[in-house]
Amino acid sequence: MAKTESEQEFEVPMPEPQEEHMWLQKLIGEWEFEGEMMMAPGHPSQKYTGKETVKPLGDLWILAEGRDISPGEGASGTSLTVLGYDTDAKRFIGIFVVSIMTHMWIYHGELDSAGKKLTLDTEGPGGKGPDAKAKFKDAIEVVSDDHRILTSRMQSEDGQWHQLVETHYHRVK
Repeated sequence: MAKTESEQEFEVPMPEPQEEHMWLQKLIGEWEFEGEMMMAPGHPSQKYTGKETVKPLGDLWILAEGRDISPGEGASGTSLTVLGYDTDAKRFIGIFVVSIMTHMWIYHGELDSAGKKLTLDTEGPGGKGPDAKAKFKDAIEVVSDDHRILTSRMQSEDGQWHQLVETHYHRVK
């Protein structure tokens, strides 16, 4: 049966996976991680460990669910990261939420020219005062098929970037 003109208006073409989508597929698998987090300047850093499961959502998105022991009181936290590549905007996009925060981190980013590091820009709580916001850069660097590193940096009010997090992920399967 032929489609009417109004039905044709709402037809959405299925996008073909691009090189950037294929890059995200490298992250699929079961991972264990260990990391170190700087909670505040002048305070000692804290170590944490956990596990992450990264699954495909079709060929265009990935979903990463983390389960970890948070720094501090030993409270458990879970996180969810969704990443994809917007072919119209020509940039990576995504979100990150964690069970111990009320803020949803919204990502926009680019892959470096070597194809090894995805840097994701975002904004979140930081600075002086309860409503202060700061700029952040989270980066996923693929070291090998079985090792990747996540770093998170925050821009202080003086414009300097300070690394807050470094997490090493090792593929389990």
